[in-house]
Amino acid sequence: MPKRSASAIWNGTLTDGNGTMRLDSGAYEGPYSFSSRFEEGAGSNPEELIAAAHAGCFSMAFSATLAKAGHAPESIETTAEVHLTKDDGGFSISRIDLRTTGRVPGIDAEEFAKHAESAKAGCPVSRALGGVEITVNATLA
Repeated sequence: MPKRSASAIWNGTLTDGNGTMRLDSGAYEGPYSFSSRFEEGAGSNPEELIAAAHAGCFSMAFSATLAKAGHAPESIETTAEVHLTKDDGGFSISRIDLRTTGRVPGIDAEEFAKHAESAKAGCPVSRALGGVEITVNATLA
């Protein structure tokens, strides 16, 4: 199986520094900073990249789960919202909410939602984030 890589460079202190994150495929390279991570500043952040990875992985897993059950999807669109929280132990990702909409002929909303839960459990990114609460809200288009 292939290995995937990304890298990051950080310059300076936590609050005054800045950095760049890069996917080794070259598909993305961009800046990040304290402001883009913990406030609303310009640039990306690690949680946003986790959200993108989770949305992409879940969409593929959901497509596979539906097809295996005999319901080939026309499309699956997923948004992942990563919640970064702070407590006495510091910052952590406390929850990820997946919102997915699919165009799937011949399936009802109840079965669609059931397969979404199954895909959530089987998605490799969901499994990698094992200690994080993950919710899924599935809407049939």
